Amino acid sequence: MADAEESEQTSPVGILQDIFTSPLNLSLLGLCIFLVYKILRGDKAADFGEVEKPPPKLKRRDYTLSDLKPYDGVQNPRILMAVNGKVFDVTRGKTFYGPEGPYGVFAGRDASRGLATFCLEKEALKEEHDDLSDLNTMQQESLAEWETQFTHKYDYVGKLLKPGEEATEYTDDEDVKDKKTD
Repeated sequence: MADAEESEQTSPVGILQDIFTSPLNLSLLGLCIFLVYKILRGDKAADFGEVEKPPPKLKRRDYTLSDLKPYDGVQNPRILMAVNGKVFDVTRGKTFYGPEGPYGVFAGRDASRGLATFCLEKEALKEEHDDLSDLNTMQQESLAEWETQFTHKYDYVGKLLKPGEEATEYTDDEDVKDKKTD
């Protein structure tokens, strides 16, 4: 009689019954199937459809506030914004800085005051040059942190000119030097 029970346990029907009646065994079976799938599938990159090709890198130049305005993601697909006197190409971050993004108000403008004061209202941004002299120490530190983040994440394309300031002549060597440090 013991032989009959033992043969029932080792038969394929008995093993399947043990696997499918225990939640723990079902979980382990599911995990094994998942791992085998991942091993066989490999590390293939997910296909997200057609990826938009980024526009070519801009040559370095200096910008006035009026030069920046068209680069708001609406008039021009490229998005530029100034932070603490530096102009950055933030086009690859268009989900944040594009017309529909949470920081879209800064596109094509000097965003320094808005970033320093954490104010996303258009009224907080000035239409003329803003010397930021009225910012307190904490706001100045915050602005410096934003500038550091932009420097590391986005392409620096030039500086924001103050009224009456002459534009700098950049050479192709400076662009090549930048590409080596990227």
